Amino acid sequence: MFENLSERLERSFKILKGEGKITEINVAETVKDIRKALLDADVSYKVAKDFCNRVKDKAIGANVLTAVKPQQMMVKIMHDELAEFMGSSAQDINIKGNPGIVLVAGLNGSGKTTFTGKLALHIKSKRGMKVLVAACDTFRPAAIEQLKVLGESVEVPVYTEEGEKDPIKIAKDAIEKARREGYSVVIIDTAGRLAVDEQLMDEISALHRAVQPTETLFVVDAMTGQDAVETAKAFNDRLDFDGVVLTKMDGDTRGGAALSIKAVVGKPIKFVSSGEKMEALDVFHPSRIADRILGMGDIVSLVEKAQEQFDEQQARELKKKLAKDKFTLWDFYEQIQQVKKMGNIKDLASMIPGVGKAIKDVDIDNDAFKGVEAIILSMTPQEREHPDIINGSRRKRIADGSGTSLPEVNRLLKQFEGTRKVMKTAMTGNLMQQMRGMRRK
Repeated sequence: MFENLSERLERSFKILKGEGKITEINVAETVKDIRKALLDADVSYKVAKDFCNRVKDKAIGANVLTAVKPQQMMVKIMHDELAEFMGSSAQDINIKGNPGIVLVAGLNGSGKTTFTGKLALHIKSKRGMKVLVAACDTFRPAAIEQLKVLGESVEVPVYTEEGEKDPIKIAKDAIEKARREGYSVVIIDTAGRLAVDEQLMDEISALHRAVQPTETLFVVDAMTGQDAVETAKAFNDRLDFDGVVLTKMDGDTRGGAALSIKAVVGKPIKFVSSGEKMEALDVFHPSRIADRILGMGDIVSLVEKAQEQFDEQQARELKKKLAKDKFTLWDFYEQIQQVKKMGNIKDLASMIPGVGKAIKDVDIDNDAFKGVEAIILSMTPQEREHPDIINGSRRKRIADGSGTSLPEVNRLLKQFEGTRKVMKTAMTGNLMQQMRGMRRK
């Protein structure tokens, strides 16, 4: 997402490259190009115009320091305005209550039911709360079964009533069950339609009045661009929801919905969702998205994702092994598993400043580790612990057993040995620094 917009904005800023100072003329030319970039990203004309007027006013009124080039100043102004435009800061959801009630609304095909499963996992794992999901989509035949499967995958119970067609009754019974059995949060998955219609609006409004949710979220497919914004506006006029969820952010989307919804609807984007994995749900941070749009990466989110998979006890044991030069191929395998849990490899790499642009046209297969994993799993426990014993015949057996080639096995063993040396050197350097620090004291 935002790749094309990032490229266009980079070209826009080049208008100011080499300029000694910001003037009305060069700012006007730059802003005109920025407006075109936003329109190409499917931002509405009015929103793009209003945004560019704000950028222009800030740029012309900016007190440019001698040490700061006009191009750098424009990037800073753009960053601040983009973040402000998308909501300034991350917005939390209200799940306080006995129980807290989250109503999930949206059209069919928007990813509403999948998001419900992801949100259940998010609240359970990040907040440590007991979650119950209520299957209130009695319109789409497969919705309840889909929700049951998702509930099982994240180990969250799904409340259903066989044969019951009244979503209000199901929702109220689920809330009552939650009160009786000590659930902290009830997430209500509601029925959608293929398009906004009066019947859908009446049904969702009636359900909303009946259960009085502490949080109402509207789920919208980011790939629908300006249609997503108009749909969100129609729902908000009837529901007055609390926040928006943008799904399918990994698809071929130009980003217009993310940039426009807050300005048009007046409600914040609270979550962004991508892919089918239940862990693929992120809190929406406007400033971090602005970083990504302007090619600055998103190192904070990358660190947070790493911390989520960080096992403190395992890290301590690994540190001891490194200090004693006991790092094994099985340790190497486990580190790969930790990286894979963090998400899509290309998305993770693009969070590193400067890397996103470099790998834009590079096809990074998310199964890139499969060959390495197969090779390690084809080894005996002794070979994983002591790779030095892997001679020519063993290498041939490992290659045959893993479905790879002898050069691939040789390459992995060489890479592993190099990795072990680097990690040992880093550890030794760290220990030396600590000892020097102790001597100073």
